[in-house]
Amino acid sequence: MAPPPKETTMQDKRRWMRTSMLVVYMLFALIPLYWMLSISLRTNEETMSTFATLPQHVTFENYKVIFTDPSWYWGYINSIIYVLMNTVMSVLVALPAAYAFSRYRFLGDKHMFFWLLTNRMTPPAVFLLPFFQLYSSVGLTDTYIAVALAHMLFNVPLAVWILEGFMSGVSREIDETAYIDGYTFPAFFVKIFLPLIKSGVGVTAFFCFMFSWVELLLARTLTSVNAKPIAAVMTRTVSAAGMDWGVLSAAGVLTIVPGALVIYFVRNYIAKGFAMGRV
Repeated sequence: MAPPPKETTMQDKRRWMRTSMLVVYMLFALIPLYWMLSISLRTNEETMSTFATLPQHVTFENYKVIFTDPSWYWGYINSIIYVLMNTVMSVLVALPAAYAFSRYRFLGDKHMFFWLLTNRMTPPAVFLLPFFQLYSSVGLTDTYIAVALAHMLFNVPLAVWILEGFMSGVSREIDETAYIDGYTFPAFFVKIFLPLIKSGVGVTAFFCFMFSWVELLLARTLTSVNAKPIAAVMTRTVSAAGMDWGVLSAAGVLTIVPGALVIYFVRNYIAKGFAMGRV
């Protein structure tokens, strides 16, 4: 029996190495998530007294605290409300701006596009005091719209940058053909152009949602009671008696759920629908 060719052997070795590296990376990434889930199913006493990979006595009391305490579950509701507001407003503002950058050439267009990106590169702490003073003067502090507008300063540049790339990939002949056929610009944009870049809209909405969901500094400073986000509520677990690791871990597990649902929705519905032209 002839030995296998050397090329086949090398390919098998490379495939094995890639698989091994992927498994190691997945374990490295999933261990913190597993440990957080494990702590959320233990009492605080068990967490502080023993070191074990599995909970000795599984309890759901930590999750019960979150679902029964209004300050906890309203933190999730508040976060979801202003995150959805920010996502919708950011995409609506970025769509016409991205179209202008992709289709027209005007004085200072490249400089303006670069200036938009520099806003995204600036740390949120730079804008913290101006936002707080401005919102305090107009009575917008501790409201959903305050956080949504503040996050737009960072999400709109990112949304414009992503959408401009998708729009530039669409041939200009489609625009000209639509105008020849008698379409007005709003009708052309909604009925013809948007379906061609729906995948870009989905990707843009996903990134806007994720950034606004995990941002803490602006959301915590601009809110106090009525619109307090879950990330700020989680700091309540620190007290003179120590840190309530169980409740904090349970809150962390539940905080991952909205992002996971968005990823699932984008991958299984939006992306497939875009590819098949049905969404």
